[in-house]
Amino acid sequence: MRMQTNPFNHPVHLNEALKGFSCIRCGHQLPVGDYQEGCPSCADGEEPSSLAAVYQETFSSADWQVAGRGRGMARFGAMLPYRSFPTLGEGDTPFLEDRRLAADLGVNELYLKNEFQNPTGSHKDRMSALVCARALDLGGRSVVAASSGNAGASLAAYAAAAGLPCTIVTTHNVAPTWREAIEITGAKMLYANNAKTRWLIVSDLVRNEGFLSATNFLVPPVGSNPYGVEGYKTVAYEMHEERPDALDAIVVSMARADLLWGIFQGYRDLIAAGLASKMPRLFAVEPYPRLTRVLAGEPQAGDFPGTTRMSSIAGSTVTYQAVDAVKGSKGGAVAVDDAETEAARKEMGRRGVYLEMSAAATVAGLRKLLAQGELSGKTRVALVATSSGYKDPSLK
Repeated sequence: MRMQTNPFNHPVHLNEALKGFSCIRCGHQLPVGDYQEGCPSCADGEEPSSLAAVYQETFSSADWQVAGRGRGMARFGAMLPYRSFPTLGEGDTPFLEDRRLAADLGVNELYLKNEFQNPTGSHKDRMSALVCARALDLGGRSVVAASSGNAGASLAAYAAAAGLPCTIVTTHNVAPTWREAIEITGAKMLYANNAKTRWLIVSDLVRNEGFLSATNFLVPPVGSNPYGVEGYKTVAYEMHEERPDALDAIVVSMARADLLWGIFQGYRDLIAAGLASKMPRLFAVEPYPRLTRVLAGEPQAGDFPGTTRMSSIAGSTVTYQAVDAVKGSKGGAVAVDDAETEAARKEMGRRGVYLEMSAAATVAGLRKLLAQGELSGKTRVALVATSSGYKDPSLK
């Protein structure tokens, strides 16, 4: 058993049940280690793919009972690569029914998973906690992320709590709110000319200086750090606790689909453990067609440019994990533009829920999915609200 502590006395305990990692595309098995560029076999074939953690056995109903409720993400340690990790209190975010919005949209039941109530205001905290645990377990490795905002603010905060050096690679138009949130932690900020140039800088820090990256740095991309993405499984665990086997569909806004795939894997865990009987259909919402085009037959490794104010879900690439989660859950993808999303953001504001545009995209996406007949009025659906409007970079 390996255990270390950070300056805030957060223990770091690698889960002894962690057996290694497996490619989600080709199934290639790898021992416990660090694979920041995804599956080596798929990368050799120029089709990079993410890795998923593999455990000696699926978690049991006994593990589920021990987890209990009300103690944050850390209570799911038996189901994660680290049983304990630096924590600021992430997890156990509200899961609220909105009957008025359900009636207005014409669906049976509608729920909001309010991830903006995590410590730094987004779902990214679930990933940062485990990335920092891995960095501590490697002896205090420097961590780095390429980020337009939420991921950078989250990793910087968790690295500060863990006593780790942190570098965030961003662009010159990063919103002042996010710049302040990152700089106040003492993290170093590096500026690139554009989003893809950020990845070149991160690649250099990883390959030549030994940094541990929280985010992707490849073109074509893979998902984020596989230890960190495991944290997103807990969103599925928490929703299942609140509404066991009730959800027919879950709608998630996405860029490279870390959260979408984590929710998919979380429900697969629940089904394998006999705790859930069905997989909700997962629907990805994007600001312009990317995954939508890939699902229609275009190559996944293609470039799909577009412009949007929804910076948290911008970008011109598609990951295999996005395709895997949508196809594996018999879900789909839908594109919504800035005007549709701004209308949805205002609609939610009048209901007392102030969302970042990228988070409000799920409301616009659900409306379009219903209009297209992808979902019916009998649907029981959850929307994942990833971040609040208080730090929306589109509002300058």
